[in-house]
Amino acid sequence: MDIHGEKILILDFGSQYTQLIARRVREAHVYCELHPFDMDIEAIREYGAQGIILSGGPKSVYDEGAPVVEEALFDLGIPVLGICYGMQLLARHFGGRVVPAGKREYGHADLVSKGSPGPLFDVFFIEGKSPVWMSHGDHVEQIPAGFEVAARTDNAPVAAIQNVDRDLYGVQFHPEVNHTPRGEILINTFVRKICGCKGQWTPGHIIEDAVRRIRKQAGNDKVVLGLSGGVDSSVAAALINRAIGDQLTCVFVDNGLLRLAEGDQVMATFAKNMGVKVFRVNAEDRFLKALASVTDPEQKRRIIGNLFIEIFEEEAARITDATWLAQGTIYPDVIESAGGKTGKAHSIKSHHNVGGLPEFMKLKLLEPLKELFKDEVRAIGEELGLPHQMVWRHPFPGPGLGVRILGEVKKEYADILRQADAIYIDELYASGYYDKISQAFAVFLPVKSVGVMGDGRTYEYVIALRAVETKDFMTAGWTKLPYDLMGRISTRIINEVRGVNRVVYDISSKPPSTIEWE
Repeated sequence: MDIHGEKILILDFGSQYTQLIARRVREAHVYCELHPFDMDIEAIREYGAQGIILSGGPKSVYDEGAPVVEEALFDLGIPVLGICYGMQLLARHFGGRVVPAGKREYGHADLVSKGSPGPLFDVFFIEGKSPVWMSHGDHVEQIPAGFEVAARTDNAPVAAIQNVDRDLYGVQFHPEVNHTPRGEILINTFVRKICGCKGQWTPGHIIEDAVRRIRKQAGNDKVVLGLSGGVDSSVAAALINRAIGDQLTCVFVDNGLLRLAEGDQVMATFAKNMGVKVFRVNAEDRFLKALASVTDPEQKRRIIGNLFIEIFEEEAARITDATWLAQGTIYPDVIESAGGKTGKAHSIKSHHNVGGLPEFMKLKLLEPLKELFKDEVRAIGEELGLPHQMVWRHPFPGPGLGVRILGEVKKEYADILRQADAIYIDELYASGYYDKISQAFAVFLPVKSVGVMGDGRTYEYVIALRAVETKDFMTAGWTKLPYDLMGRISTRIINEVRGVNRVVYDISSKPPSTIEWE
């Protein structure tokens, strides 16, 4: 089965939500890619999509130099869905009029069906209504010939348009965001019903396809992979191991900044239970020595990252017959680094595993996850038999506890933090809250406070607890944990972790704060 045989093309006009569109399409079990809005028309023809989605964007369609698509796009006979800016572009292309709205619309709105709902909307509405999320300052004032208004809101008389005969649709709202409760139904309907896709993009099929491609790419060559214990590298290791078995060798650099017993868990999962060849490098002393007296967060990150690469290269060089270096690069890494097949959104950050390899390594690059979003990586991780807690655990920063210990990193501090964090996470699991929280962790504060234990005075360290809820990690709100749960966590940490006599809870949101403290 060719899992890329049916696909949706998403043309990106710079919306902050474009990746969410792609994720919703993938949730309908159909492959899709993000490409820039000015993708050449011949390349679009050759791509062979079953449908095209035009994203939103920050511009106005009547601005000078506003992004447009080639006119021939709408003559390809391929179904098109325009979202927000994409709808306005569609309307204007066919002779409609787009103007600044008298009242801009941001946030929740009630969408009301107007006339016959049509094939895209017939299951989207409940009794002719559906709550949606709006984010626009312009609106369609006059629809083009051949189109009809499918829905309206109080502030937008034209909130959805359609030309059913030509399979052209536009929505002013954002069906891709979670704030539009039934949005996934609309995108699923477009992809499966309007575009006729059957849904071949499933975890089982993805694994079959990846195994086939890895075997073809690597042949009989040896592959080396840097195993961190994180989700991406763990799933990459499990996938490559299924494809080529003992041709894979993993190098696990234990930097001494991992969570409690994490190094042993990694070895148990891969070396003992899965039979993967893993070399464990105990590098705690080297990392702590390099971090001595360093307090600046960015400097700590650079030291930890550079030393990891240095140690990995030392170990990889000993595997003299390796031809390939495998990495856990995933699709958002590629998009955010503005590399590969990306859209027009601004480059957010660079990633160490995007953009090729240093020439001196003389290895070819193997990236079996680079088409996948994080939730897809997790799904195939479970399908491959990795432990649920490994696959679905909360994000952990690359520098590990090095950026959860404020200021200088010392072994004493790391040991205290490891124990406190383990108690925190253990109680969240026991209470059923872990899976309700997007990210939770403990932070070591290098300050002491006065306390009393028994009849004696204490002067010991402070642990801060952080828990947030978020959909995209760009914004986040703090989690309102029950008082009795917080009390139990605090009591256990103070009673069981020597050197701590005070626990505090972080109730700041992002923005203005960040999720991590450093």
